[in-house]
Amino acid sequence: MTPDIRLIAVDMDGTLLLPDGTIPPATWPLLQRLRERGIAFAPASGRQLATLQAMFGHVDAELDYIAENGAYVVRGDTEVSSDAMDPAVAASVTVRLRELVAGGVVRAGLVVCGKTSAYIESTAAEFLAEAEKYYAKLEVVPDLLAVRDQVLKLAIYDVDGGEAHTAPAFADLRATHQVVVSGEHWVDIMNATVNKGVALRNLQAALGVTPAQTMAFGDYLNDIELLQAADWSYAMDDAHPDVAAIARFRAPSNADAGVLRVIEELLARA
Repeated sequence: MTPDIRLIAVDMDGTLLLPDGTIPPATWPLLQRLRERGIAFAPASGRQLATLQAMFGHVDAELDYIAENGAYVVRGDTEVSSDAMDPAVAASVTVRLRELVAGGVVRAGLVVCGKTSAYIESTAAEFLAEAEKYYAKLEVVPDLLAVRDQVLKLAIYDVDGGEAHTAPAFADLRATHQVVVSGEHWVDIMNATVNKGVALRNLQAALGVTPAQTMAFGDYLNDIELLQAADWSYAMDDAHPDVAAIARFRAPSNADAGVLRVIEELLARA
């Protein structure tokens, strides 16, 4: 039986994007065909909204976005949902990371991800290059504690690996917040109510779409809830083992444009 897919949610890094970080060229005509079939397409990423909109610039208004690991969901120019952190919590994480770095416990930098921009105070070369890669709107400020914006997420870049160093250092926060390893070097801290799965369910509700009508693709730990919110869940061929374990299906790797291949098969059957 051919599934009645109405919504496709796709992680970016390690999933849709090629290994060099670019969008496969075949994505653009495929998006056109999806639109003609009335199938919504939603990039679902730890990246900020402005970055995703810039990446999909010439089709931007036609897409839905799950940004900041689910803390910000937008349809065109309309906000579907957002979930800002308590400023006191954001401040305490900022101070704590400064102390960990000063004490030599971790080698890391912090991005304070606000609704209007992202903010950093460190300008260390490697950290700055990585922050600029993911945040199209990025301000260097003298003191992150002075930022006045709704904070959607705190993203910590750990030079030596997030899962082994930064994530354990903030493990106690898991009692009240999401502490998610979102990539080899990145650890994201958000409200406990934030994840890509909650965001996808909010988008499903806005569109009147069910999990049975939803396809989702992911490769890393911050994609687990996203895949759990879709009946048609795909882990990439080289996905983290925990992600592969909960997905119902496998897709070829991002290097083989696996997302596009699965969607093409769907359209061929419809």
